[in-house]
Amino acid sequence: MATIQHLTDTLVGSTYRVTWDPLTFAGLDEGSEVDAPDHTFKEIQVFGDFGAGGNVVIEGSLDGGTTWATLNDVQGNALNVSAAKIERVQESTARIRPRVSAGDATTDLTVVMIIKLDGATAS
Repeated sequence: MATIQHLTDTLVGSTYRVTWDPLTFAGLDEGSEVDAPDHTFKEIQVFGDFGAGGNVVIEGSLDGGTTWATLNDVQGNALNVSAAKIERVQESTARIRPRVSAGDATTDLTVVMIIKLDGATAS
């Protein structure tokens, strides 16, 4: 299993973009953890080549990264992403990461997350 390090850049004020790239099934990749307990606004975008059966799970942890669980979108659907999409994350967890859970040798995905500090407004 390979851990893909994230890159973070500031968009506006207290709004940040976090990017994991590339995430592949060949390495059973997971993204490095992002500590974001005070970032209640989290929105993810997944895109790229899903290959045959490609899937990314967006996971959260409350216990420091020992135990991970699949997060949900605001409609209550599990964030098991098998096609390009943008979704807002319902839960506010201390840590968050993407993890490739299925695919083939051609699976090559990018996950981008926008996070915003509590009380901050995006311009």
